[in-house]
Parts: sequence; C-alpha cells; structure tokens
Amino acid sequence: MESKQYKIAVVGRRDTILPFQMVGFDVFPVQMEREAQNTIRKLAQTGYGIIYITEDIAALIPETLDYYEKQVIPALILLPTHEGSSGLALGRVQENVEKAVGQNIL
Repeated sequence: MESKQYKIAVVGRRDTILPFQMVGFDVFPVQMEREAQNTIRKLAQTGYGIIYITEDIAALIPETLDYYEKQVIPALILLPTHEGSSGLALGRVQENVEKAVGQNIL
C-alpha cells in the first residue's frame, strides 16, 4: 500500500514567513481575512497536510480555524510572529489537551 505524500505550507505576512521558504516549505503571503480564508481553503483542497499560520493572521479567521480543527487533514498549526506570541497558539493547544484528557494539565 502506497502512502500519500502531503505538502507543508506556511501562511502569514510576507516578512514573517519568507524564512520558511529556505527550509523547503511553500509560503503563501496574505494580509487580509478573506485572502487568508481563500488561501487555506485552496491549500486544503490541493494536498497540503500541514498548514502553519501566523498568530496575527489566525486571529482574523477564527471560524476557519474552528472548521479545520474538526477535519483530520490538514492540520493547522499556529506560529508566533517575530513580534512575539499573542498566546493564541498556546490557548489552542490547551483547549486540545483539555478535550483529549478531560482537564487542563497546565
């Protein structure tokens, strides 16, 4: 049985995501809510298994994050920006841990 190869993408503001291109990830610069939603939808439909999203862009699209959190693929993973973390990524990890084990372990 052959396993499917998924691609990895990084979505966010250009200055934050360009370094990821150097390690081989596909980068997709976005600025606004609608642009981010459309980009993530397109990536999900075209073989991307992991999509990293900067916290600043993720904060604009909570409904999109909620939708894809219920999907097996793609996995959406939040990244802090060069300006520091807003806490959004850590909050989502805590929520997922609580769902998995039934309580907050932090």
